[in-house]
Amino acid sequence: MRGGTSKALFFMENELPSDPVARDKVVLSAFGSPDPRQIDGLGGADTLTSKLAIIAPSSRADADIDYTFGQVAINDSFIDYVGNCGNISSAVGPFAIEEGLVKVTEPVTYVRIHNTNTRKIYVAEVPTYRGRPRVLGDFHIAGVPRPGAEIVMDMAGTAGTVTGEMLPTGNVKDRITVAGLGEITVSLVDVANPMIFVNAHDVGATGTESAAEIDANKELLRTLEAIRSVGAEMIGLVPSKAQATEKSPAFPMVAFVSSPKDYVDHLTKQNVPAESYDLLSRLLWMQVTHKTYSGTATVATGCAAVIPGTIVNEAVRRRGDPNILRIGHPGGVIPIDVRAEIRDGKAVIVRAAISRTARRLMDGYAYLPGDVLER
Repeated sequence: MRGGTSKALFFMENELPSDPVARDKVVLSAFGSPDPRQIDGLGGADTLTSKLAIIAPSSRADADIDYTFGQVAINDSFIDYVGNCGNISSAVGPFAIEEGLVKVTEPVTYVRIHNTNTRKIYVAEVPTYRGRPRVLGDFHIAGVPRPGAEIVMDMAGTAGTVTGEMLPTGNVKDRITVAGLGEITVSLVDVANPMIFVNAHDVGATGTESAAEIDANKELLRTLEAIRSVGAEMIGLVPSKAQATEKSPAFPMVAFVSSPKDYVDHLTKQNVPAESYDLLSRLLWMQVTHKTYSGTATVATGCAAVIPGTIVNEAVRRRGDPNILRIGHPGGVIPIDVRAEIRDGKAVIVRAAISRTARRLMDGYAYLPGDVLER
C-alpha cells in the first residue's frame, strides 16, 4: 500500500508467526534486510519505503481494527516498533475496508483505528463508493505525482503517545547540552509521535536546505542525531543517550525550524514563496533527512505550533486561516487543521487533522527462503 508519501508491506496478523522473534525474521526476509539495496526482498532501499503494517481485528471495544507499525531497518536486522507513521496510517482505513474488516457506509466510512504501538486511537474518514474505498480524486499532496481521493485523519486523541504527556518535561522549552555544540534550547512535544525541535540557526542551518544538502553535511547530521539522542534519554526511551542510535533509531524524531523564507522544492524544482506557508521545517528520520514530511511529524509540529512559548510557536508566521498551519518542507507544503483549548491552564488539542491519499499497489505472495521459516 502507498499511504501518503510512504509505502509499506501490509500483513494480516494471523498470516505471520505468533512468536515475535520468528515474526520479525519473516518480515526482515520479506523486505530483504539487512542489505543496503534490499535486493533479495521487496523493500525499496529507502527509509520511506521500508515500512511495515500489521493489521488485526480490534482488541478494544472502542475501535474497529488494530494496527501495528514497524520501521524496518535497511542495513540491520532490526524493526523499530516504538512509534507510529502518519503516512502509512492513512492507508490502514482503505486496507481494512478492502479486506472486509469494517462495515462500509457511503459516501464516507469512519474507521476507528487502534495503533498498538502508541495505544492511541485515531479516526480515518475514508471516501467510499459502491462498497470500496475511492482512489480517484482531485486532492493533491506534495511528494505524490498523481492526485487522489482525500482521506482525513483526526489524531487529536494521540497526545502523550509515549510519555503520557503532550509536553513530556512539563516545559515549553528546555536547555540541553550537546557535545561539540554546547548548550542550546529545544522543545519536546509528544503527539502522534514524540519529537524534539530546535531552531535552525542553533545548528548552523537556514531551514531552506534540500534533503540532499543536509545529508551531505555529515557534521550537521551528527549534531542532529546528538540532539535526538539527548531527547530519547530525556523522555525515557533509552537509559543513556549513547544507546539511542542503536536502541531507538526512529524516535523521538528531530526537526529544525525557522520562520518562512523562499526556497526551492527539490522534487519539482519550483520556487516555494515564503508567503505560501507559515512555518519552515526540516525533519530527520532514521538518521537521514525526510524527503518530504512525516504525517505524525505534521501532527506533532502542528500541536507544538499552538502551544504558546515553544520554539515552533515562536517561529510561526500565520498568513491565512488561523486554524490551518502550513508547513514548508523539502518537497512542498503540508497543511494541518489543528485547534486547541485552554483547560485548567493547560493546552488541550481538540482537533489535529491531516489529509492524505492512499491506494493499494499490489497483493499476492512473498516468497521466502525455506530456512527462514524453519523452527
